[in-house]
Amino acid sequence: MIFSDPASVAVVGASDDPAKWGHWLARGALAGLDRRAVHLVNRSGGSVLSHPTVRSLSELPEAPELVVLAVPAAVVPAVVDEALAVGVRGFVGITSGIDEGVIGRIREAGARLLGPNCLGVFDAATSLHLAWGQFQPGSLGVVSQSGQVGLEIAGLAAASGIGVSRFVSVGNQADVTATEALLELVSHDMTAVVGVYLESFGPGTIAAMSSLRAAGKPVVLLTVGSSAAAQEAALSHTGALTSSSDVVDAACRRAGAVRVSTPAALVDLAAVVKSGIPRGRRAGIISDSGGQGAIAADLAVAAGLSVPGLSSGRNPIDLAGAGEQDMANYTRAVSALVHGGEVDTIVLSGYFGSYGADTPSLESAEVSVAASICALARETGVLVTVHSMCADSAAVRALRAGGVPVQHTIERAVAALGDAARFGALSRPLVGPASGPELSVLPGRIESGDPFGGDPCASLPYQPGYLAARELLSFVRFPEAHAVTSLADVEATTLRGPYALKADWLAHKSEHGGVKINLADPAAAFEEMESRLGPGTYVLEEMDTREHAVELIIGAKRDHSFGPVILVGAGGIHAELFKDTAIELAPVTPATARDMLARLMTAPLLSGRRGAPPVDVAALAQVIAQISETLVARPDLAEIELNPVRVGPDGVLAVDALIIPSGDTLNDTSGRRVA
Repeated sequence: MIFSDPASVAVVGASDDPAKWGHWLARGALAGLDRRAVHLVNRSGGSVLSHPTVRSLSELPEAPELVVLAVPAAVVPAVVDEALAVGVRGFVGITSGIDEGVIGRIREAGARLLGPNCLGVFDAATSLHLAWGQFQPGSLGVVSQSGQVGLEIAGLAAASGIGVSRFVSVGNQADVTATEALLELVSHDMTAVVGVYLESFGPGTIAAMSSLRAAGKPVVLLTVGSSAAAQEAALSHTGALTSSSDVVDAACRRAGAVRVSTPAALVDLAAVVKSGIPRGRRAGIISDSGGQGAIAADLAVAAGLSVPGLSSGRNPIDLAGAGEQDMANYTRAVSALVHGGEVDTIVLSGYFGSYGADTPSLESAEVSVAASICALARETGVLVTVHSMCADSAAVRALRAGGVPVQHTIERAVAALGDAARFGALSRPLVGPASGPELSVLPGRIESGDPFGGDPCASLPYQPGYLAARELLSFVRFPEAHAVTSLADVEATTLRGPYALKADWLAHKSEHGGVKINLADPAAAFEEMESRLGPGTYVLEEMDTREHAVELIIGAKRDHSFGPVILVGAGGIHAELFKDTAIELAPVTPATARDMLARLMTAPLLSGRRGAPPVDVAALAQVIAQISETLVARPDLAEIELNPVRVGPDGVLAVDALIIPSGDTLNDTSGRRVA
């Protein structure tokens, strides 16, 4: 409770100067004077904001539970040492530049530090205001790695009528982490929805988001880095195809959270889902203008919603002046949709909210209709959002107070509903989380060993090369093949043509001429390849000549923040060109693997096109799941890639495989691995 409801606080650096941090912090602290003891520390003494001060913490009769550091960095070591000496247990480090030695002394004493370089903390439920700025109490919990972004979110939340229940700026996270701040919100009664801004992800962050979702508190994530095209120094197609934003989205799906791109989108979505999550994507649209209704319908479809026809008439519903004749028609239209059972969300777009602002005599009637709309939304659980041409009016305020979000632009109103529908799509049961730096605190992860019930390959040390990859991935079907090191080996083969010839050691065989396919006589191809690439182990393999086979890539790699991830997509040598992929955190179940396949643009090929038979999707999903489990169980492996995987009506056949051990780099041109 140190950072949520301390029994006493002290602001060190309190000031009467409104331009200084110490002024804002002192003023905020004094606002909670009826709940806790508040001490102001100023080395010059006197009073601040008409409240007496002391010159140092040692002058206080007892140790404050929480101390706010709002003094220059050079003074912080002495203040911290004095605070620890008198028994202080918690610090809010507003000051930046606090050195590691000071932070270490706080840890050694068993005390806690929020920050440093943070904006502070606010809790509406406990009248705790130790932060810069103003906060309107409400239902949005905010945890932000950037104080300024967090303050922007809080300001937008005030303007939207949702307000802030708790605000935590974690700053440099030298001690208290974003994960801990999120976990505190699980049992925070005033918080109904959580907004998070993070620039990096620490251990357990996604687990904390999952706990919030389980507690009925939707999490909206804002992060950065989506402009990065791919992970650094990609050694495989999988690495090149795995963007940072794709992995974050996969982590959000695991946690049941939704990622947005701007602070405004975060607040807009939070305002919608604080009252509930839509049951589906069917949107009913009501407008008092045909043009505005049509625009809303187009935007709804673009946002991933559907605008179904209604048994009672058209959708969008155009009131065409009926609202002006009798404002109760707005209530009647909303009532018909919420009780009709044909829509999950409703957009009311147009002039409503402007009547009272433009014609004061209509204000009372408009506010009454607004209250009726709010009551209908609460009673039925159908999410209603309003686009009003008026930015602020008594009716707009009444709608927001009653739990119905209002936006001044139709695009923001509809985009928030589309994002809200994404929450509904995250309702499937979650599989056991991935091991690794991110999800290690969640129960059920594979700690070590074998995910397949004792397969010895799960504990064998990996030796580089295609043949070794085939041996390790013994649960995958590969074509018949032989290792060949001489022309005599090739000529003595008992394999059936046509053949493929591969340089065993090359990771990217096509780029370096290390693979030849559709060979009737492999001897000449072997002589040419060996003369160019040098002696070594080559693989002579039977070609897969099955008709109606679809080529895919299955890849698993370790993300530096989230641990193992699994990817499936359009495969072959053009995999990076098409970039048709689906990504999830590993491990995944076969059911989740099938969901991944269904998200691909090439998914129709799997069910049969233009007379082709459907392929064996069940077997393919099983292989995807097993690859994901293998990487989770093998911390000595950095990546596993099967490309291409040819799947046909009679099953799955992988015709190339690459495994990259942890810490390895590849040199394709020499054929050597360098640790």
